[in-house]
Amino acid sequence: MDGYPDALAILKNTSGSNQQAFLLENVPCNNASCEGAHRMLKVYWELAGLSQIRDAVVAAFFDIYEDGILDIVVLSKGYMNNDFAIHALKNNFEADAYFVKVIVLSGLCSNDCPRKITPFGVNQPGPYIMYTTVDANGYLKNGSAGQLSQSAHLALQLPYNVLGLGRSANFLDHLYVGIPRPSGEKSPRKQEWTAIIPNSQLIVIPYPHDVPRR
Repeated sequence: MDGYPDALAILKNTSGSNQQAFLLENVPCNNASCEGAHRMLKVYWELAGLSQIRDAVVAAFFDIYEDGILDIVVLSKGYMNNDFAIHALKNNFEADAYFVKVIVLSGLCSNDCPRKITPFGVNQPGPYIMYTTVDANGYLKNGSAGQLSQSAHLALQLPYNVLGLGRSANFLDHLYVGIPRPSGEKSPRKQEWTAIIPNSQLIVIPYPHDVPRR
């Protein structure tokens, strides 16, 4: 919720057989190895809930309650090797922090769109979301993210982007969404919105897909 993306990782104990999901928090750098980036990932080795799930296979963030606060879903091996179990961990985060949630759909029909119904499509890989705003101290703040940037084995990425705004309750001055364009096309496919209220969810439908200005 502070605007810096955290991570989940599956690590295995090389001296044992257990592998477990760990939370990596994005925090300010405190050693020489990360001075250039000014940020580092702090591993929480003992975290209630995660540490109790043995033989974890995949871990992912997911907004289970649709409240903008990301919870955790973990897939682990069951009692039998061929069985799997799903664990959902609710995030009990409570603070004066804000977010904006964006999902970009494809705007495509599965057929010729009968009865002139505007299609919604499904979430697509590749869209780019960026915002600019002013924080509580009056400084310019921006952030960006790509939607479904990875399609590797068991990536389990969110179908939307949750951008943390920190404790800035100001309107988003600008929100930009760009979508991939076909090979050979040079005109940009992007749209800008202004004065977006924090804690909003935006559903972007680029329709018709062959008219970039729309």
